[in-house]
Amino acid sequence: MRVLDTADYTFPLQGNSFFVMTNFISTEGQMQGLCPEYPTRRTLCSTDQGCKKGRKDPLSKGIQTGRCIQYNATKKTCEVSAWCPVEPEREAPRPALLISAENFTVLIKNNIDFPGHNYTTRNILPGFNITCTFHKTQNPQCPIFRLGDILQEVGENFSEVAVQGGIIGIEIYWDCNLDRWFHSCRPKYGFRRLDDRTTIESLYPGYNFRFARYYMEGNIEKRNLVKAFGIRFDILVFGTGGKFDFIQMVVYIGSTLSYFGLATVFIDFLIDTYSSACCRSQVYRCCPACEPCGVNEYYYRKKCETVEELKPTLKYVSFVDEPHIRMVEQQLLGKSLQEVEGEEVPRPQRDFTDLAKLSPPPHPDPSLSPVPPEEMQPLKKEPTSPSRARPKWCRCGHCRPSQLPGSSKSLEELCCRRSGGPCITTSALFEELVLSRSTLRFLLLYQDPLLEMDADALNDQLRHCAYRRYIDWRFGSEDMAGFSILPSCCRWKIRDHFPKQDGKYTGFKNPSPYTHLER
Repeated sequence: MRVLDTADYTFPLQGNSFFVMTNFISTEGQMQGLCPEYPTRRTLCSTDQGCKKGRKDPLSKGIQTGRCIQYNATKKTCEVSAWCPVEPEREAPRPALLISAENFTVLIKNNIDFPGHNYTTRNILPGFNITCTFHKTQNPQCPIFRLGDILQEVGENFSEVAVQGGIIGIEIYWDCNLDRWFHSCRPKYGFRRLDDRTTIESLYPGYNFRFARYYMEGNIEKRNLVKAFGIRFDILVFGTGGKFDFIQMVVYIGSTLSYFGLATVFIDFLIDTYSSACCRSQVYRCCPACEPCGVNEYYYRKKCETVEELKPTLKYVSFVDEPHIRMVEQQLLGKSLQEVEGEEVPRPQRDFTDLAKLSPPPHPDPSLSPVPPEEMQPLKKEPTSPSRARPKWCRCGHCRPSQLPGSSKSLEELCCRRSGGPCITTSALFEELVLSRSTLRFLLLYQDPLLEMDADALNDQLRHCAYRRYIDWRFGSEDMAGFSILPSCCRWKIRDHFPKQDGKYTGFKNPSPYTHLER
C-alpha cells in the first residue's frame, strides 16, 4: 500500500505571483514502510489499546496499524504506515539558511490593454537599460527590483522575514492620459506587506509549504522531504485610462451648473432670516432706519406666484342638542346637510373675562321684555304654522324650504337640532343675544364708534351682525363666519326681524381667503 502525504499532492500557488525560498527544513532518505509516529500528546501511548488500527488523523503522518512501539529509549508512540522516518517537528533555522537571497533581483513584465480606446502598452519599452535597478526617486521606471530593496520599501528587515517567510504585494498603478497632445502612460510602483506582521498574534506565522524530491536507490523508491520557508511576491495591477470626450464634457458642465441652483435656496434663506430679524427689531423700535420687510415682501411678490389650491369646501354645523360641533370636508351633491354625519370637533372654550360683546347695552330695547338673570331659559314650544309646509329634514318645526336653485339648496337644508325637540329660536337668550336691536346696535358701535346708521342699510347691517352674533355664540368664534352654516330656522328668524327690501337673499357662499360669508 502506498501512502501519500502533503508533499505528494500539494503545490504552491501559481499565477500573478512568484516565490523565493529563504529557509528550509529537510528530512532525507524517506521510504514507504512502518515506523513509530513522532511523539505528540495525541500519538503517545503505553499499550496497543492506545492505538486504533486504520485511524487517519489529519495531524498524523500516516495510518495507524494498531500497535504501540518504542520511539526512543523513553517514549512509545503508535505505529503508522507512512514515509519513514516521519518528519520531526522542528523550528525554522535562525538565521535563515538562504539569507543571500536578499541580493537577488527580479524582472517584472507587465502588459496592459484599454480595449475601449484600442490602446496597448507594456512597462518595458525598447532600448531600456538592462543593468538598471529600481529606485524610488533615482530610477522609478526600472522594472528590475532587488528583493532587499522591496522589503526596505515596506519597512521590513529582510533577514527577519526570511526566517519564517511572508507575503509582499508589488503594486503597479497605471494612470494614463491617452490624448495625443497630453499623452502620458507610465506605471508607478508601490509595495506593501499582505500577511500578518506579528508572529506572536499569528498561529501560523510567515509563509511555507512542503515539497519532495524522489529518487530510486537499489530498486527502492526514496525521497527527500523539504519544508520550504520563503517570501511570496504578489503582483497587483490596477489603474485608469481615458481620452477627452466632448459629450462627456457637456454632461460634466451641465451637472456642475446644476449646483448653482443651490444659490437661489441660499439667497432665500438669507433674505428670510435677516429680514425677519430686522422686522422684529422694528417692532421693538431697535432698528428704525432699516426697511427690509418691504424688500422681503417685494422679493417674494416678484419670485412667487400665488395659486389658489382647489380643496373641498370646509363647513361647520352646530346642533343645540349636541355638545360638540361637526366638520364636513366633502362636496355636497344633492344630499341634505342635515343628513351628513361629518367629523365631531370639540367646541372652542370661551373666554368669559371679556364680556363686552355679550353684555347687554345700558339702555335695553323697551320692545323686549326683561331677560331673567339665568343664562339660558328652557326652550318654549312654538307650534308650527299650519300655512307653511314643514320640510322632511326639519326637527324643530320652524325651518323653511330652501329658495336656492339646484344642488346649492342642500347647504340650507339644516335644522338647529339633530333630533326632534324645541327650536333654539324660542329661547329667550336667542332673542336677547341675536335679535335684540339695541344689543346689535351696541355691538356695531362697539366695533366702529363712528359708524353711520343709514336708515336704508340699517336692516342689512343688523342682519349681518345678527348672523355673526349667532356664530360667535354657537361656534365659539366669529372667525368661522366664512365656514359655518346657520340652521334654516335661525336664518329665517333673523331675516324676519331684519328683512331685506327686495326680499332676495344670496344664501351661503363658499369662503375665500379675502371674503367673508355673505347672506
